Amino acid sequence: MFDKKPKSYTELLGKTNRIVEGTLIKGDIISQADFRLDGELIGNFQSKGKIVIGPTGSVTGDIICKNADIEGKFNGKIHVAEILNVKHKASIHGEVTVGKLSVEPGADFSASCMMKTNSKNTMPNDGQPKPEQKQQ
Repeated sequence: MFDKKPKSYTELLGKTNRIVEGTLIKGDIISQADFRLDGELIGNFQSKGKIVIGPTGSVTGDIICKNADIEGKFNGKIHVAEILNVKHKASIHGEVTVGKLSVEPGADFSASCMMKTNSKNTMPNDGQPKPEQKQQ
């Protein structure tokens, strides 16, 4: 009658986890919801949402997420399924794989970068070769 059901991912949308300035985390973080990091993370981060690394934030490790805004420091491998926004105060070193990339002037972007197309567009016609069109 009063059973509390766990909230679904759709109910978590719009809610953000936050690590404040002056906090150091050593280890991995896995989150379903969005995340804002103004402290320091030494480890890996994975989310189905968005990560924001604030101006005082720092990550040394790997990140896998849907979207990312980076204003602080990042060193490692980052895989962003959709959009990576690199702010003018950001410092990024390592390997970057993104769907779309936005880099503001003044950012330190010293990384190898690979842009992936949307998975829906990767395999048109279920992976079958497109038939040749006849010229008339």
